[in-house]
Amino acid sequence: MNVPILSQAGDLLAGYDVLISDVWGVVHDGVWALEPACDALIKFRQRGGTVVLLSNAPGPSEQIAGVLDDKRVPRMAWDRLVTSGDVTKALIAASPMRQIYHIGWHADRAVFAGLNVNLVNEADAELVVATELNDYRRETPEDYRPLLTRLAARNLPFICGNPDLVVHVGEDLLPCAGALATIYEELGGSVAWAGKPHRPAYDLALAAAREARGGREIEADKVLVIGDAVRTDLAGARMMGFDSLFVAGGIHREETILDGEVDPAGVTRVLAGQPAVPVAAMAALA
Repeated sequence: MNVPILSQAGDLLAGYDVLISDVWGVVHDGVWALEPACDALIKFRQRGGTVVLLSNAPGPSEQIAGVLDDKRVPRMAWDRLVTSGDVTKALIAASPMRQIYHIGWHADRAVFAGLNVNLVNEADAELVVATELNDYRRETPEDYRPLLTRLAARNLPFICGNPDLVVHVGEDLLPCAGALATIYEELGGSVAWAGKPHRPAYDLALAAAREARGGREIEADKVLVIGDAVRTDLAGARMMGFDSLFVAGGIHREETILDGEVDPAGVTRVLAGQPAVPVAAMAALA
């Protein structure tokens, strides 16, 4: 498998009308904006392209937009923002279950705003919504196995508000709600995945792109997905029939970056056995 390795993406991006870009690991590193990536997106928009940021962040898009501001991601770098929190809200609204047991940070409860639901204890729950671990710096997903075992034994439906397994916060690799959902499925529980690589997230992203482009239809071969996760970004692109650009310096950096450069052999190993093959790879979007 010979995936082209790029140092600059300008010529590649020029062949597309719409970019659906991951956020964490591509546009910021969990602490601050990645300026070359933001500059690339700004230039793409200046040429008439449309940028939709598609994030597995569990908060609704209006909340995450503020987070991006705090991390100094310029608003000029994107047209629309779609998050797993938006998908989670839609799934909750469509459910008849009103008694919710929430796993995650208190700040994540913005996802319940405007919904006619009650947050209850474990014993009274009809539905489980996991947005994060309660403390992902001190806890591991396995710490939750006894709780998840009890919930699965009651056949409670489970909404995963962040399908990522892990995320980089600076140099730290920390667990996400997707790791809890994986255990829940192992235990026989039913999981609704509210984000990439599942179609509802991409359907929302495409709708947002069409709105930004004045309602014009968008051809699949004019959409490029940019992401750092094989399991979510690249797999979602393939599922939708879109091309993808692999940012190797994200969550797979330990496997794909050698002495600060993309290691082609490492990329080949990471992609081995995967049906999703990107059109190119680069250390970081630029």
